[in-house]
Amino acid sequence: MPAKRRYRLRKDELKNLVREVGDRFGGAVAGTLGKEVEIQESEEGIDLIISGGRMLFFRKNGLLFPTLKMVDLIQLKRVAVDMGAVPHVVNGADVMSPGIVSADPEIKAGDVVVVVDERHGKPLAIGLALLDGSAMRAPKGKAVKNIHHVGDEIWRLLEAR
Repeated sequence: MPAKRRYRLRKDELKNLVREVGDRFGGAVAGTLGKEVEIQESEEGIDLIISGGRMLFFRKNGLLFPTLKMVDLIQLKRVAVDMGAVPHVVNGADVMSPGIVSADPEIKAGDVVVVVDERHGKPLAIGLALLDGSAMRAPKGKAVKNIHHVGDEIWRLLEAR
């Protein structure tokens, strides 16, 4: 993912970002940002949010998402998929309802969720819920839009650091 430009946030921009992270993911998570935060803009329109040399969040299509490395610090609602769905999810496929074995019933359409495998509970992807959690285990249809997954360009940048 070639960088278009990289810059440090001003104090007022950082304050707005901390507020947005706190509103979306909780106040404790906002504290992980630190005082010096950089934005790396890519040619694909993805802004990587970097603090202390670590990529913590990214902005895609105007929405803020955590990286898979942040999942342990953020209490995201979970969607578990069967082992047959795992190869598809880590190749970037959206999560289909028949592959879901469980979903947090508190999920609302539009929520940021983490997709995990049923056997080990390992994070596979960060996604955007297309359905409420109670409706995800349907016989057909898409349930979660895959935004960031193991092995994608953001993941490779995380591993390189």
